[in-house]
Formats: sequence, C-alpha cells, structure tokens
Amino acid sequence: MNRIRIPLTVGDSTLERAHPVSYSQQTMAYLAAPNDANLRGSVFGGVVLALVDKVAYVTATRHADCPTVTASFDQVDFRSPIEIGEIVTLHASVNYVGRTSMEVGVRVMAESVSGGVARHTNSCYVTMVALDEQGKPAAVPKLVLESEVQYRRYEDARERRATRLRLARERHQRSGK
Repeated sequence: MNRIRIPLTVGDSTLERAHPVSYSQQTMAYLAAPNDANLRGSVFGGVVLALVDKVAYVTATRHADCPTVTASFDQVDFRSPIEIGEIVTLHASVNYVGRTSMEVGVRVMAESVSGGVARHTNSCYVTMVALDEQGKPAAVPKLVLESEVQYRRYEDARERRATRLRLARERHQRSGK
C-alpha cells in the first residue's frame, strides 16, 4: 500500500482557504435527564439525534466560517441504549468537504456520572451545507488531513457520498422525472 503524505489538503472548493480537521473538531457533554426518557427509561432516539445535529452544526459552521444547515443524516447506528443519569459525550469532526457541503462524523459515548468505562452508543454521518448571506449554498474551505486515520475517514466519506449520489440518480430515473 502506498503511504500518503500528511498533511494533505483535499476538497472541491473554489476557495484557497483550508482548515485542518482539528480546527473544527468538537466535543460536547450532556447529562441524560428524566425528561429525555422513553417508556423504557432510556433516552429517546430523537433526543440523541437532536444532540448529534447540534454538534454537527457547530463543527460544520466552524469549518465553513459561515452558517450551515443539515442536508441529511446518513447511516445512523444505535448500538446501545443511554440510561437516564448517564453523561453523554459527542465527538464530531469534518470527514469530507465538497464544494458547498461537508460530512461531519459524530461518535456518541455514554458513561456513569461516577465514572467508569465509556461505551460507544451511537454513530452517525451528517451532511451539512454552508450558506451565504442570501441563504444560498456557499463555498467551503478545503480540508487539511493531519493523520492517516483522517485520510481513511475522508476516503470512506467520499465513497458514502458517491453511493448517495448514485442512489439519488437511480431514484430520480425510476420516478420518471
């Protein structure tokens, strides 16, 4: 396997500006409270998705240097329930940048307030679109990959994007529009 040269700047943007992945990485902590509970006593999936959306927004907006909006959630995996009273920690980073959009990867962890081992409860990929002052899609800075792990995430995100675009074309063709 060929080794890549790190740092590596990637992206389809027309902007010369670039930000490293670390520039916009975010970590957000949240205490799962009783008002977050479903009938089983664990946190509603919708609460988790709202937290994911918020941390993705902050991450993407920081990278883009302008407001962003959520375009899609992709591959939402619920691995383990989050119990009321646990500390929920969300880790987010930009995995991929296109011309006006970005993929933000979010990993959700949960652990007891008294400490202990954090467990991976959720993962999600969120596509965010940068907006200009008129609310139109805006060019985003390129992305500087700082490690081989970030390069792998970029390549995986590029494949997910290609699959999403292919499936959208196929749906469009089937609908006859």
